[in-house]
Amino acid sequence: MPRSLASIFPFLDWPRPTAQLLRGELWAGITVGLMLLPQGVAYAALAGMPLITGIYASIIPALVAVLFSGSPRLGVGPTALSALLIGASLSGMAEPGSVQWVQLAAWMAILAGLLQWVLGLVRAGWLLNLVTSPVLTGFTQAAALLILASQLPTLLGMRSSWEAVWHTPSLQHFDWHSIAYGVASIALLVLAKRWRPAFPSAVVIIGLTGLISWATGFADQGGQVVGHLPSGLPHFQWPGWLELDALSALIMPVLVIALVSFLETASSAQVEHQQAGTRWNENQDLIAQGVSKISAGLFGSFATSASFSRSAVNLLAGAKTGYANLFAIALVIVVVLWFIPALYHVPQSALAAIVITAVVNLIKPRAILYLFKLSRIEGSIAVATLLLTLLTAPRMYWGVLAGIVLSLGYFLYQRLHPRIIEVAPHPDGSLRDRHLWQLPPIAPGVLALRMDAALDFASASALEHRISEALATHSDTRVLYLAAQPVNRIDVTGVEMFVRLRLSLQKRGISLHIGGMKLPVERILSRAGALVPSTDLVLYRTDAQALSTLQHIPPSPNTSVSPGYVRD
Repeated sequence: MPRSLASIFPFLDWPRPTAQLLRGELWAGITVGLMLLPQGVAYAALAGMPLITGIYASIIPALVAVLFSGSPRLGVGPTALSALLIGASLSGMAEPGSVQWVQLAAWMAILAGLLQWVLGLVRAGWLLNLVTSPVLTGFTQAAALLILASQLPTLLGMRSSWEAVWHTPSLQHFDWHSIAYGVASIALLVLAKRWRPAFPSAVVIIGLTGLISWATGFADQGGQVVGHLPSGLPHFQWPGWLELDALSALIMPVLVIALVSFLETASSAQVEHQQAGTRWNENQDLIAQGVSKISAGLFGSFATSASFSRSAVNLLAGAKTGYANLFAIALVIVVVLWFIPALYHVPQSALAAIVITAVVNLIKPRAILYLFKLSRIEGSIAVATLLLTLLTAPRMYWGVLAGIVLSLGYFLYQRLHPRIIEVAPHPDGSLRDRHLWQLPPIAPGVLALRMDAALDFASASALEHRISEALATHSDTRVLYLAAQPVNRIDVTGVEMFVRLRLSLQKRGISLHIGGMKLPVERILSRAGALVPSTDLVLYRTDAQALSTLQHIPPSPNTSVSPGYVRD
């Protein structure tokens, strides 16, 4: 198959199916498909969407994603985090489950998909690096707490609001049958996960609770059940044009959904490719996730993403190719066509239990403590992101954006304050921090400095100030040695600073010696005319060459070294 065509349609590179391959893929697909069904319905409820749309999200969008993805074993469909973002973002804009709510959710999927698709086409997968680990840690844990809080009323079968419970405490506010279904479902899900993680326990528990609910007449007694769901496959439906005000209100949620959902994809895809020993093509997966979301919005569903839990189960069940996901989608289609009425009696508290057990693993206080152990500032960024996400709910995207701004601010602060140290020869032959290791200087009258950063607009001023302070402290300096090996890049601001430094040193009668300058930096300085040979400028290829010369400079202000490079 031509490489150019396979790069557009990665499924063309799948291995030719054999009976042995398909048998293994079938079992993995059935396992993931049985997980998709209850999770799809549960996550649709979390997103405030009609429950059937959770199953629709597991058909066309999942099929599009697996055909276009460079990571075909990813379990794509509805996820708890994306569903929460949809439900929280649309809160106050429409009534959950209404036609307007569905329309807004469809446009969120289409716009987020277009954004991801365009970013993939222009090879902008590097933008993923804007969201640092502390930001993602804080956000996901805050989101998990919000998901748990959103599921409590359903789990407890609440018949009234929390405000009514607070003002008139009474057990009458709760449905004990719903509580029993929910708590029992949680217990069984936890036990099943410990017994066999790859076992599709959720669908078994859904079937069991639905059977008990039907036998006891739970729905006839006013219990909260799934109810009637339409049979049949999803079909194309244009969501209709949005008013300008509604469209502008979706901009921030769309940005965050596109970003967070791709972070979910990244966490799953990296595991898949590490296991397979292959390289992850983040831009191709951006394209796949983009067209998947677009198809979700055009086929009556909501934004999808890659599920870490379903992807992990897919790998654990032995999936080798994308055929496993095709079997999973086929199973969902069979259920939609012939078995949807069987979901009528399933208690909604059992669905809440599925969501709770799926997200409770996201709550990891030790992860934040670990960040504080490594860096107090980055640990504080994680805590700030967590708190702001909780405080700004339901507009929880402000927590992510604030975390990104804090991370970028910390990054910029570090660039503006690079590590600049005075160095001296260590007994092992290397140049190390003179004050940290309590080392003698290279030679009398020689001041040696090293900056561990690029020489650009962010660091140039800091280096200039550090040199000025050091020369003021060391008034007997005759030679300034710059260990330039860590400097791998220079910009116009850095060149201008270098020229000023050389002129300043000339006026003071101080010669400038530079060791280990990288060729790209040297070329730019040469083009700027900043490396014109002179008695006040000496270049060395390595620090070792510099030391062999500088350590033997006699303590005479009139002694100089020949200009240009000192060679072996």
